[in-house]
Amino acid sequence: MYYRDYLELDKILNAQHPESTKAGNEIAHDEMLFIIIHQAYELWFKQILFELDFVMGIFKKEKIDDNSEDLNLVRHRLNRIIKIIELLNQQVSILDTMTPLDFLEFRNLLMPASGFQSVQFRLMEARLGLNMDNRYDKDYYKRTNEGGFETKDFELINKIETDETLLHLINNWLERMPFFENEFWKDYQTQFTTVENIHPFWSDYKIIYKSGLTQRETTKIKDFDFIFFEEKNDFTDEEAKQIKPTLSSSAMKAALFIMLYRDFPAFQTSYQILDALIEIDHQLATWRHKHLVMVRRMIGMRMGTGNTRGRGYLEGALNHHYVFRDLAGLSTFLIERKKLPRLPGELIKKLSYN
Repeated sequence: MYYRDYLELDKILNAQHPESTKAGNEIAHDEMLFIIIHQAYELWFKQILFELDFVMGIFKKEKIDDNSEDLNLVRHRLNRIIKIIELLNQQVSILDTMTPLDFLEFRNLLMPASGFQSVQFRLMEARLGLNMDNRYDKDYYKRTNEGGFETKDFELINKIETDETLLHLINNWLERMPFFENEFWKDYQTQFTTVENIHPFWSDYKIIYKSGLTQRETTKIKDFDFIFFEEKNDFTDEEAKQIKPTLSSSAMKAALFIMLYRDFPAFQTSYQILDALIEIDHQLATWRHKHLVMVRRMIGMRMGTGNTRGRGYLEGALNHHYVFRDLAGLSTFLIERKKLPRLPGELIKKLSYN
């Protein structure tokens, strides 16, 4: 085996063909940088999709053995994805060495091609769980007119968006958390009078949470009831729609419980997985923000090369395209560590090393 052959460097290093070097055009020095940066992006997108396939394969199992390497490998793969996106964000600074005038030397030669047409990035968003209905300007996002997707790519994205997503698999995984079964709570000592039809732990927790709210935060208890117990109270349909989580109420309770008691050995890996998902969202938001700033610097208020709205579309996507917003929002419902209800002995044994 030879290094060049193994990496197929002849294909890779001969895959840069600047439009500005073709007959009749004036050579634009920075077009080579522009091509290499975007090719590097696509290679890293491929690796992210490869890692996501592995992670989703684990969560598709009917039963995940916490004592096996499964969850540890999931955590490892997710952290790798985070590092890759961090690197992609750093690559923007290299692209920023190109000035707006440098870009204008070859910009018009690119039309109607656009980063908007990156199929791998769209597949990555879809596999993570960015729902079509939750996209900013969804009809504008997926189109086949000039500057949109070719038919085969359009069909592929449609297919992936109907498949199971990581968000859905995470929801199923959280719903299977067994630690609220009656056998673990026989000797639980309630702190307050139990609210009817609510597990005694959550009854205590709700009272503690409510007592910790400031006068300006008192309405958050209504959000608590709706998100964790599906109690609509006096919310209008529109208000309920705004705060309704994409995860089920039982999954949300499980995720909050893991965050609250993450110091127990049984929850450490699970907590780190949830934290990694939140960080992936944050890093992708950073990616969108960096591209927004770069586009604003390069073309101002002009249209994108693919007939996109440039800055306007990027601003909307930045604000709307969060996949794990519900997990990040759980910090709204935390209480002080010193006020956490003490868990019953049977459950403590289950959550601790034997």
